[in-house]
Amino acid sequence: MDLNQIKQRFGIIGNDPELDRALEIARQVAPTNLSVLVTGESGVGKEVIPQIIHQYSARKHNVYLALNCGGIPEGTIDSELFGHEKGSFTGAIETRKGYFEEADGGTLFLDEVAELPLSTQVRLLRVLQTGEFIKVGSAKVQKTNVRVVAATNVNLLSAIRDGKFREDLYYRLCTVPVTVPPLRERKGDILLLFKKFALDFADQNMVPAIRLTPEAQDLLCAYRWPGNVRQLQSVTNRISVLETKRLVSAEVLARYLPSEGASTLPVRTGESGADYLSDRDIIFKILYQMRHDIDDLKARFDDLSPVPDREPAQPRGQLIIRASDIQSSDVAQEPSYTVQEPVSIQDVSTELIRKALERNGGRRKKAAEELGISERTLYRKIKELGIQ
Repeated sequence: MDLNQIKQRFGIIGNDPELDRALEIARQVAPTNLSVLVTGESGVGKEVIPQIIHQYSARKHNVYLALNCGGIPEGTIDSELFGHEKGSFTGAIETRKGYFEEADGGTLFLDEVAELPLSTQVRLLRVLQTGEFIKVGSAKVQKTNVRVVAATNVNLLSAIRDGKFREDLYYRLCTVPVTVPPLRERKGDILLLFKKFALDFADQNMVPAIRLTPEAQDLLCAYRWPGNVRQLQSVTNRISVLETKRLVSAEVLARYLPSEGASTLPVRTGESGADYLSDRDIIFKILYQMRHDIDDLKARFDDLSPVPDREPAQPRGQLIIRASDIQSSDVAQEPSYTVQEPVSIQDVSTELIRKALERNGGRRKKAAEELGISERTLYRKIKELGIQ
């Protein structure tokens, strides 16, 4: 069966090469009994890969079970996976089968596998290695023949370094890795998915489907979609409900696309307040941080001509800055820096940020610390000002 038939059967939209590669790997590994680890960001659609693997395997007529490991309390996850005996713990009023027993002969999909506690990871490793497990509260070893497909949006190699995931379990699960690409790397699929979701909503609710102007289409494709396909579907449905006009402009669409990194909380917390500084406040803070550089320059060039007491009026929107105006004891005052010609706020920002990056070898975190702003704010300013 070719990929187009697989896409049609499982409702997969898109022609991106990386997506096709993931589907091709799933198809190739399906007839085997190898364990598969599916990786990718939240919302990319990882759950379709184990379904494809199961349906194109010899186990397709047997049970397919899916368990979200992150949704089970740590105290009961062993019971869910391996079952328990009556009276083995408080509330165990009867003997119960676990997922490995229920899925015997079939496929078990473990979503968010990185959320498993370390003690459970040990038991899972034993099942993968020997096909044996023991119910909670029992001493009897049981056998099972289960094909395991796991998925995670966590970098498991980092989790291993942090001591949160077992390295031996990682290599046992990751016999065949499958990576589902994020939506921002599937630019050509974004409009296809939008149209699919819009038509689905229209069919379900008996209304005309929404459409996008060319400008709105460009905006849709330029957005980074941190929530991936799930977010795109949510935005499409929201617009379909709330907008009376069926042709959506870029201005209207923009209202439904939250700024990346912007807090959705009603109050500002932590360091996020730095991202709400005005451009003028940012410049003043940067200049204050650089006052020591200015003092060094003044000491080195004692013969500099003094700045006249009165200077000609400057056009609105331009900033004249004098080193003598910078007061270390009064941050609230607007610091200034001597320049030979009037410069704009944008020019000052660009130059100061570039110099901070140069002094720190291009390391944004260090440059942000020197400038007294958050790394997120610095990154935003670099993009806005077009700094290379």
